[in-house]
Amino acid sequence: MVSATASPSTVSPGVRLGYAVGSFCAANFNTLPGLLLLYYMTNVLAVPALLAGVVVFLPKAWDLVINPLVGQWSDRTTSRWGPRRPWLLAGAAVLPLFFALMFIGPPLKGTAAGVFVGVMFLIAATGFALFEVPYKAMPAEMTSNYHERTSLLQWRMVFVAVAIGMSGILAPVIAGDSLDGYRQMGIVFAVILLVAMIGSFYGTARAPYTGQQQSAGTLRFQLRAARTSKPFLWLLGLSSAQTLAAGVMLAGAPYFAAYTLGDPDTKNTLFAALIGPMLVTMPLWVWLSRRLDKRVAMILAGVLFAVGDLLAIGTPALGSLYAHVAVVVVGFGYAGLQLLQFSMLADVIAYDGAVSGERRGGVFTGLWTAAENAVQAFGATIYGAVLAIGGFISSDPDNPVTQPESARTAVIVGLTAIPAVITILGIWMTVRYDLTAERLAALDKTPAAEAAPEA
Repeated sequence: MVSATASPSTVSPGVRLGYAVGSFCAANFNTLPGLLLLYYMTNVLAVPALLAGVVVFLPKAWDLVINPLVGQWSDRTTSRWGPRRPWLLAGAAVLPLFFALMFIGPPLKGTAAGVFVGVMFLIAATGFALFEVPYKAMPAEMTSNYHERTSLLQWRMVFVAVAIGMSGILAPVIAGDSLDGYRQMGIVFAVILLVAMIGSFYGTARAPYTGQQQSAGTLRFQLRAARTSKPFLWLLGLSSAQTLAAGVMLAGAPYFAAYTLGDPDTKNTLFAALIGPMLVTMPLWVWLSRRLDKRVAMILAGVLFAVGDLLAIGTPALGSLYAHVAVVVVGFGYAGLQLLQFSMLADVIAYDGAVSGERRGGVFTGLWTAAENAVQAFGATIYGAVLAIGGFISSDPDNPVTQPESARTAVIVGLTAIPAVITILGIWMTVRYDLTAERLAALDKTPAAEAAPEA
């Protein structure tokens, strides 16, 4: 990275593009397990639904341990590549291989298959932490401008939309409903992850660096600093609610397509309806965040997400076209939520750096990424529990079953009402968030007015 003697207000197009490429890793790894792993285990490997939900969640819970550690390691790293970029390579050495192994393991069924997938997922999640935690800390250190952070992340979110489309449309096409299809999909996307991670490492070689000095505190002290940061805690809470709602919807999408719409292939068009707004509305959300401030724009995005969820409840009566329209509404809200929460995270890191004078962004992003991954995976656990309560019967392609009406009801309730309630909680938390452009500007003028957390 390129050191800066003065804080730049803009980031070059080349660096924006190089940074954005990394989103192919982040978005694919976050989306694919949430979308396909639960279905893969219950409908291909015959793993019981509740056990499959737990398997999806437990490796992500490991992030609560590893991610803050990776954050502190990157905060303390000194190298000619900067503090963050070496870790991008470390992640590339682990994640792609073990992601592939999640889907190309030995021919196991039932509980044994669930255990094997869980172990591979645990190691893959560790590799993802090595990459993702430093990666998310970088925007706060590339520019000191409040609105430039949103513009920088606009590029990233376009790549996120494309990656989600790959995960939601291409991956299910490759996987089909067969074991061989899932194995092929695992290999293809492992290569995509590797290319994205290496590309982001080289693409950010000339990124400006405006970060602070290394933090001298222990991990325990830095975690305490994060816990005493009111803006960070509120942002973490509202983001976790939004991510949990999205995680429940992702896990439920294949079941919604198969059992509510009656055609498993419609999950591809549903995903197109979800990500289409992300490709075309990013400039609109950037404009709204400047016009209304990020918090108000975030509330608007959350309302759209919740409304779309609730509209989808009418799908059994109104049909497939209506379902796709409802998902488009969800997509408009999802686009805003994805862009704004990461821009606000960069603001929180910059705020903490201005207050403390130290580089602690890695710990903040470590905690953030751990919570994000855990709650998204917990979304699959919630959906798996809803299916189990509804009496869903697990199976494999050679032994199809007819689901009871209670299971079909659970499929749609889990996809609609539950995410809507969680999203409304996130909206309430967004109202309480108070790190605005005016507050950051005032801090820049009177830095002595704020005090760092005490040891």
